[in-house]
Amino acid sequence: MKKLLLALFILVALKSVAANVDTVKTYSPSMKKEIKAVVITPANYKEKSKFQVVYLLHGYSGNYANWVTAVPAIKNLADQHQLIIVCPDGNFNSWYLDSPEQPNSKYETYIAKELVKWVDEHYKTIADKKARAITGLSMGGHGALYLAFKHQDVFSVAGSMSGGVDIRPFPNNWDMAKLLGTYAEKPAQWDNASVINLTHLLTPNALSLIVQCGTDDFFYKVNVALHEKLTYQNIPHTFITNPGGHTWKYWAEAINYQLVFIKANLKE
Repeated sequence: MKKLLLALFILVALKSVAANVDTVKTYSPSMKKEIKAVVITPANYKEKSKFQVVYLLHGYSGNYANWVTAVPAIKNLADQHQLIIVCPDGNFNSWYLDSPEQPNSKYETYIAKELVKWVDEHYKTIADKKARAITGLSMGGHGALYLAFKHQDVFSVAGSMSGGVDIRPFPNNWDMAKLLGTYAEKPAQWDNASVINLTHLLTPNALSLIVQCGTDDFFYKVNVALHEKLTYQNIPHTFITNPGGHTWKYWAEAINYQLVFIKANLKE
């Protein structure tokens, strides 16, 4: 009986110090609709005055709950690194762009301006770019770099896991033609939406960057191309390749590298 009570006490104690997971509704003035997000706060959230924030983006066909559902350890990582982790909804296939073809799809504006403002108003954040990072997987890897490159006043650290950093080799995939028009008819819009074409916005050390992709991933070649271009342009970055495909198994491991890098490069 004593052993059972002790076990129950330990279980309750462990649960009491677990990170908190909130599902929140935010409002996008630009799209005139409510959008859900998951916000993970460390167990000691009430005890500490301010926290650094990481925005963690899902991939194509996903939603705001993907990360916390597929990688439950993300809660432990929020505790370990003392970070608020925000997982916004990217509406299945937004590619985190302000679409030139769909005026009601403005996920660049939503993430970089509206959501960041909302989180800073509702949570105990360090409301400064030096304490704010963004990363994501696949479509979200593209989105994280795309948003960080274009909004260096908002984010100081950016990462990508298996990111679609050049979408032009995939003109018939993932509903992107709905957002950008067909590549055959509107190539300039595809050029402007591809991360690899935005490196001219960077100056050395303006952003801390980590790019990661498995060698068996269909996005591997475009990630290598991005790495080579950043190297040619003398933009410091960390580039990690290791065995793995476009899978949650890979991303569950990759997020550990990402958050170690992010925490080391954020400031308070």
